[in-house]
Amino acid sequence: MVPGRRRSRAVETLRQRLAAVVVDRYCASVARAQLSAELVVDGRVPQALALSPDGRWVAFVVAPVGRGGVHPVSELWVAAVDGTGLPRRLTSGEAYDSAPRWAADSLSIYFLSDRAERGAAQLHRVGLVNGVVEAVTSWAGGVSGHLPLADPDRVVVIAADEPSAEDERRDRERDDARVWGERLLPDRLRLLDVRSREVRTPDTFGDRHVVEVAQRPDDGLLAVLTWSTPDVDPGLVEPGLHLLDPDSGVTRDLGPAAAGASSLVWWPADDGWHLAYVATTPPALVGGHAVLDVAVPVRGPVGEHRNLTAGMTACPSNLVQVDAGLPLVLVADGLDTAIHRLDPAGPTLVEVSRVDGLATSLTTNRHGAVVAAVVSTSYQPGNVHAGPTGEPLTRLTDLRPELHDIPWGVQERLSYAVSDGLALDGLLILPAGRSHEDGPFPLVTLVHGGPYHRHADRLMLGWDPSGQWLATAGYAVFLPNPRGGQGHGHDFAVRVAGAVGLDEWTDICAGIDLLIADGVADPDRLGIGGWSHGGFMAAWAVGQTDRFKAAVMGAGISDWGMLAATGELGRFESALGGSSGWEGTGPHRHDRLSPISYAAKVRTPVLILHGENDTNVPVSQAEFFHRALRRFGVEHEYVVYPRENHSIRERSHQLDVLRRTRAWFDRWLG
Repeated sequence: MVPGRRRSRAVETLRQRLAAVVVDRYCASVARAQLSAELVVDGRVPQALALSPDGRWVAFVVAPVGRGGVHPVSELWVAAVDGTGLPRRLTSGEAYDSAPRWAADSLSIYFLSDRAERGAAQLHRVGLVNGVVEAVTSWAGGVSGHLPLADPDRVVVIAADEPSAEDERRDRERDDARVWGERLLPDRLRLLDVRSREVRTPDTFGDRHVVEVAQRPDDGLLAVLTWSTPDVDPGLVEPGLHLLDPDSGVTRDLGPAAAGASSLVWWPADDGWHLAYVATTPPALVGGHAVLDVAVPVRGPVGEHRNLTAGMTACPSNLVQVDAGLPLVLVADGLDTAIHRLDPAGPTLVEVSRVDGLATSLTTNRHGAVVAAVVSTSYQPGNVHAGPTGEPLTRLTDLRPELHDIPWGVQERLSYAVSDGLALDGLLILPAGRSHEDGPFPLVTLVHGGPYHRHADRLMLGWDPSGQWLATAGYAVFLPNPRGGQGHGHDFAVRVAGAVGLDEWTDICAGIDLLIADGVADPDRLGIGGWSHGGFMAAWAVGQTDRFKAAVMGAGISDWGMLAATGELGRFESALGGSSGWEGTGPHRHDRLSPISYAAKVRTPVLILHGENDTNVPVSQAEFFHRALRRFGVEHEYVVYPRENHSIRERSHQLDVLRRTRAWFDRWLG
């Protein structure tokens, strides 16, 4: 071949390579344009599923991801379980509709709605056939919960006392000094006669705060879960169980339940009726959830609260009562979700089916023969699925068709062991349109909240810093599940008690190191971020190492002692941080575990995001870290979202979180 032809061939090869680069860049830009922030926050999500007692219909609520107006709105829908016909909307979406519950005859649905007065929910009923909505209550101050009973003319309503004339005077004259322990407004159990609209409030439970009710299938006896006070702390750690006969009004105190008790169900055993519930594994306030069970004899003391899931390497999340059989249990199992049935012979749980990815809001019919849940898989957003128990579920809704053609980043499952032999899992999302051969890539590690949460193998797309939002912008994203999280049993979760930020941090680092060694991650372009506990881990990371070029601290913790003193979950936070500020003169264990203690070492640029009205992690946590970074001259941005609590709800704020987060990583990792 003559030299000129060699040059021509070389030029042509170069042109082809340049063309390929242009095409790749064009494809990447198209992917970014296709997945806009608006597409993320303007989507709709299903929640609060309820199967009809006859198993033919599933009712559910559809709500927008981001709130556009002053008040939240949602819609009540219904779909046929067998998939015949299209899902049908029952309410207009002009108010906030929630908590659907079926009447015993499967012909009407009770639900809460604030259509009469925004922010004050009342009980309503809608007919399945005629679609006519009628208000059932007009309780001053609103209703917080309800349960239709087997008697079609009776409904349990949970609501605080209506304001008295003195309350109205104090409100009118702004005579509203708050004295701790005084003027508490606990929710009380009330019995509503639907025909006469008469409301009767049994004089029982004292001033304990009613949070949940379950009816025994055979005789209508009510099991009632209460807190000692309406305040989350100490109410959540001081729950109690009670019985109430709705006919006679006779009550019975069953004693305390374990901290964090919820998801109360009845079930029949050989020795009579039992109550089961989900709670934090006793006696600690940090650890995995357990199914606890107590025998309720006709007379005499109740039995011991037994842990039915002791030693289980997965984590129960909620129970579902089956009126004519044994309860179902939704279980977080690694990156997936399983449905189990309680087996009284064990006592243990027996798996009946599995869902790849994340399933929530499990519901069943009277006989437990049919189930429904919200299911999200690797590339599919959450939709309503249903089908016979033990069989694969069929999708009934398609609430986000606008996402069908988005070119997602490839999502892969990861598993690895750390130096102490603990087995871990997580997810890797490659940049959209890229493969391993195209690496290394800039890598952003996103840590989940909790710490008792997890990254399940679902579509990673949300208003907070999310995997696919960054993958469609050209980033590889690492989603680790370090110790302390959900899905691997109590022993795995309890490892962070009094030790947050220690071994869970090395778990995360080990995963990053593996991705660097595999050629996926560029060690010179690493970022880290997260929300809540993930925000804590981002703040912790930048005080431990300079390897990250950028960090996002969303609603994160900077000082565990201050959080134990000011957060709504104070006792739980103290258990995570290992101490409280009033335990002597210090230094305290929580000082060692607080990012603020290492602020002088921070060199990484940090984006701090926080809701102004956050009651879970008060904004003072962000302010503390901001002032420290300003003192030491660290590059950072500090953003506070007015009116927002721990989760950002307003549409414009969610858009800002998405755009600002991606711009921050673009600035420092580009």
